[in-house]
Amino acid sequence: MLLITTALTTGALTLTACGTRSDTKNGDGGKTTVTIGLDAPTTGELSALGLGIRNSAQLAVDTANKTGEVKGIAFTLEALDDKALPNAGQQNATKLAGDKNVLGIVGPLNSGVAQSMQQVSQQNNLTLISPANTTPDLTQGKDWKQNHRVRQFPTYFRTATTDEVQGAFDGQYAWEKIKAKKAYVIDDQKTYGVGLASSFKDQFGKLGGTIAGTEHISPDDRDFKAVVAQAKAAAPDLVFYGGEYPASGPLSQQLKDGGVTAPLMGGDGMYSADYIKLNKKAQGDYASSVGKPVEQLPSAKKFIADYKAAGFKEAYEAYGGSTYDATWALIQAVKNVVTGNSGKLPDDARKKVTDAMNKVAFDGVTGHVAFDRYGDTTNTMITAYQVDKGAWISRFSAEFKKFDKS
Repeated sequence: MLLITTALTTGALTLTACGTRSDTKNGDGGKTTVTIGLDAPTTGELSALGLGIRNSAQLAVDTANKTGEVKGIAFTLEALDDKALPNAGQQNATKLAGDKNVLGIVGPLNSGVAQSMQQVSQQNNLTLISPANTTPDLTQGKDWKQNHRVRQFPTYFRTATTDEVQGAFDGQYAWEKIKAKKAYVIDDQKTYGVGLASSFKDQFGKLGGTIAGTEHISPDDRDFKAVVAQAKAAAPDLVFYGGEYPASGPLSQQLKDGGVTAPLMGGDGMYSADYIKLNKKAQGDYASSVGKPVEQLPSAKKFIADYKAAGFKEAYEAYGGSTYDATWALIQAVKNVVTGNSGKLPDDARKKVTDAMNKVAFDGVTGHVAFDRYGDTTNTMITAYQVDKGAWISRFSAEFKKFDKS
């Protein structure tokens, strides 16, 4: 998701309350309380995705407690709303870091929010694991395009693959499956959208496609007359958009109202049921998203049944499965630390949990869960969806191999 560059005030990020840890007993049979923090936009335009993330993390925590996954440990979830704002995410990370019972944070949704949280996480030895961030810079640094890749934060992990993979997948899907020969590319001027669009253009062009034109919009705009006129004049087979659904829904409708017959395609920032709610002419549009549809995964049957049984009012949305897996990865890391310390949490539990995360491996909701040397997921499965009769329908899934990371 979206990356917004934000200045960090590092002086107040390290919290002395997190230097040591003493066990906190609760009323659950004298078990030690471990809190898993969560940061996501649970209000605002992106709340559909954020609420699905919150609920799925809660389900993982409840399951671990019900099954006694970690002997002697009772997990709790503290969910905070970042409203998709970097400053709010940083404040949430600082608040969570100040609670000695918090051993990790699941989230955020937006890559820009993650950037504001990463240093807080590192300075407090606190694991941060996102089910949705896709900007490569977060793990591999700004020079990853030159194949100079350096892990940025040893405390940061993610269960979503990167835009390096997703954008290239989109370009190849557009060329090979949609059979588009000429694409018009629009982005929202934010690093997530720009990066996704750039990766799409590189792959589409490499395969023989023509970029008929490019344009930038503001994600806050809802009147796209100028870009519609330019796109229509370019007469493309496909319009590609790098950005999120609050803007792309109205953009798609205005493109079609303005006479552009080509479908709109985007990435995971567009893949939401709310995109269709915002767009009366979404029929035929495309979006990719990380992973395979959980509804098609035998490994996700229990997750889907348990989510329904839990009675959540909101859908698990695009990142439900990857959030459950991210939360479960933290739980497994805690389990590893407790098992290796005679059944108790050590004083330096946070550092040990982060170290354990590098070795976590299990078969989860979305498939095999493990992390490479950058903290990126080893699962590079991507799915292309198309709107048909008011719903996103999966059309094609494939594991798109990453470029050499040597």
